[in-house]
Amino acid sequence: MSEHDSRGQAAQPVQAPLYIRIHPEDNVAIVANDGGLPAGTGFPCGLVLREAVPQGHKVALSDLKQGDAVVRYNVVIGYALKDLPRGSWVNERVIEMPVAPGLTDLPIGTRVPAPLPPLEGYTFEGFRNPDGSVGTRNILAITTTVQCVSGVVEHAVRRIREELLPRYPNVDDVVGLEHTYGCGVAIDAPDAVIPIRTLRNIALNPNFGGIAMMVSLGCEKLQPDRLMPAGTIPIQTGAGEVQVGVVCLQDEQHVGFASMIASIMTMAEAHLERLNARRRETCPVSDLVVGVQCGGSDAFSGVTANPAVGFATDLLVRAGASVMFSEVTEVRDGIDQLTARAATPEVAEAMIREMAWYDRYLERGRVDRSANTTPGNKKGGLSNIVEKAMGSIIKSGSAPITGVLSPGEKLKQKGLIYAATPASDFICGTLQLAAGMNLHVFTTGRGTPYGLAEVPVIKVATRSDLARRWHDLMDVNAGRIATGEATIEDVGWELFHLMIDVASGRRKTWAEHHRLHNALALFNPAPVT
Repeated sequence: MSEHDSRGQAAQPVQAPLYIRIHPEDNVAIVANDGGLPAGTGFPCGLVLREAVPQGHKVALSDLKQGDAVVRYNVVIGYALKDLPRGSWVNERVIEMPVAPGLTDLPIGTRVPAPLPPLEGYTFEGFRNPDGSVGTRNILAITTTVQCVSGVVEHAVRRIREELLPRYPNVDDVVGLEHTYGCGVAIDAPDAVIPIRTLRNIALNPNFGGIAMMVSLGCEKLQPDRLMPAGTIPIQTGAGEVQVGVVCLQDEQHVGFASMIASIMTMAEAHLERLNARRRETCPVSDLVVGVQCGGSDAFSGVTANPAVGFATDLLVRAGASVMFSEVTEVRDGIDQLTARAATPEVAEAMIREMAWYDRYLERGRVDRSANTTPGNKKGGLSNIVEKAMGSIIKSGSAPITGVLSPGEKLKQKGLIYAATPASDFICGTLQLAAGMNLHVFTTGRGTPYGLAEVPVIKVATRSDLARRWHDLMDVNAGRIATGEATIEDVGWELFHLMIDVASGRRKTWAEHHRLHNALALFNPAPVT
């Protein structure tokens, strides 16, 4: 017979005090209990909390003197700003962050893991494209040259979805690839290559079937032939190849708003005919291109969700797939770990080059890597970017790093890839779309309704309490790892099988179910004029 509280509701079982220590050399651990623990709480090892410690926050496992190193993940994440007796709450206010590691004299390929054993026999049902890539969804994409046309495209997308899409049952959706670029920018500046190639490569995403249509205003700096040079997007027709069509709103043929919408819908119908003829076919898991990312991170990210994603990453790499991990500032403090895992010296040098470029980018803005950590990260127990970085890197698993992408570049190889992007959830997702991902895995501890309209996004909760409260937003509960209900391997395999089901269209993610998605957010380091 279950216990009930005074309101007649089933009482939650009392949880024994629990802390999680990552490495035997760590001198801090995080409190695992929902709601944290009060001062005076004792643990079986004899540790007694000197003050209340919130869930996910660190407690000193030994006496720390002022200036002593604070160690988590067997890495120095900071130095004590004052004496911290055993049982003290250790947070960002009592830790000084270490200086950033240098980018010289790094280990190059000194800890390259042995190739993982092949994982064979796993397939999914996808849409094969003429260029060999595979889509997990069959979507009509309308790309744009400039933000000015966004309102018109939004209206047209709504009309297409309501009036045309029901006639084409094999097409999953229609999306407008809207953005805030295209004019009022230094279009010839060296760094302008980043947003331009990002937009171009997003239009080539496998989920769009190699078929995109474009809406232009007419007077913008980013002209259609600059965004999509001749030959960029060939469309297969019975008579051979024809180039993508463009609806230009300033053309004299358009008399009034209704004329513009009619032109867009006419072109859309031709594209829908081609897309509707496509069918899912059995494809090897090696055709998956998975982007992994974390947002709203907390101290459990590096304990539960990210290790489980790392395990699934290894499974995907073993199956021959491509997996991208990103977020420059969230791996910068572990650069030595990454260069040591580089499959070749060239890969290590490319990672160092991307880190150095971003260091200079931050210096121009007179900020440093400490600007990354958010109030929510700190409330969730992450004291600084060093601690956050250690938990973030775990998403990459244990495979050798075989390639590096600069922002906006398109992926052209298999294996574990470092795609250099800002850590912003929205910009990172946009750049991974440009790289060609057809499935996205996103971990969160604080919670976020993040989603993308262009690819399915699987959301992984780091804590069981978040998974319980956001039960219709989180797809996987990795919090079970913290309580011992499941292992990292259990959740990693669960995620792997879910990815196959989602990629095959057999299951929808919660973000897809609710049609939740964030706007594309371009990374534009070039001047705005």
